Amino acid sequence: MTSLVVAVPPKPVRKAVFPVGGLGTRFLPATKSQPKEMLPVVDKPLIHYAVDEARAAGIEQFIFITGRGKAAIADHFDISYELQHQLSTRGKDVAALAGHLPDPGQFCFTRQQEPLGLGHAVWCARHLVGDEPFAVLLADDLMMGDPPCLRQMVDAYRTVGGNLVCVEDVPRAYTSRYGILDIDKETGNLVSAKGIVEKPQPEKAPSTLGVIGRYILHPDIFRVLEKVERGAGGEIQLTDGLSAMIGKVPFHGLRCDSRRFDCGDKAGFVVANAAFALQRDDLRDEVRRQLQDLLDDASEQFSGA
Repeated sequence: MTSLVVAVPPKPVRKAVFPVGGLGTRFLPATKSQPKEMLPVVDKPLIHYAVDEARAAGIEQFIFITGRGKAAIADHFDISYELQHQLSTRGKDVAALAGHLPDPGQFCFTRQQEPLGLGHAVWCARHLVGDEPFAVLLADDLMMGDPPCLRQMVDAYRTVGGNLVCVEDVPRAYTSRYGILDIDKETGNLVSAKGIVEKPQPEKAPSTLGVIGRYILHPDIFRVLEKVERGAGGEIQLTDGLSAMIGKVPFHGLRCDSRRFDCGDKAGFVVANAAFALQRDDLRDEVRRQLQDLLDDASEQFSGA
């Protein structure tokens, strides 16, 4: 099957949806009283990085799909008069508190109410998005790259339209963790797909090209998700909605020139902290020295075991 040709340029991508209603059970007890999206990588929470990435891609409106216990996310993107006052009276710099704040009305929050899957979370944004393409960013997937991942996707979307997902090659043994593309053809970093399968077992996976946490979606996805039945895990799967639209709108995957850190995984989260610290001029040398000391100590312990 060959992807359809977009006859006219697609509408610009102005809105982004951030599904942040998950419980974060893999990070208990750290997430018992704070959202997993507020876990810090160096000195910024995960959701902060995702919002910065969206801003760099030209996003103008930010939509958060939340759940119970997620008020800290809204507070993070609001003015903290008390903290600003305390810092000012002590002569400390308050710039770190102001640079990430939105313009009034730029951010909005709605509750998912029930954790029924990513497809359901996206569907909850239907009235806020309206009839235009939009981005979806999963804060668990922390991306490092220049230009930022979503910027690369927006640039590609101007050409292909339809539904566009960020993809990367994954070990075949891990295909059961991802939505996997059934590839039609490849042109450079761009892949046209004739199908997508949610978390297939390795022996049944049509490829090893897995979808990761960045999407640009056609607004018709809302009408499709309205009718999608519960799939894997008893949840409404976004991949099922994407699959139902193949042949009606173009469907592509883009290998972005970015490095992904899976911060929904403890090891990935720890590595992300080290990687982002090593990017900082004020931290690089000392972090490298301490990491090397740790590695040397571990090597000595292992050799003496």
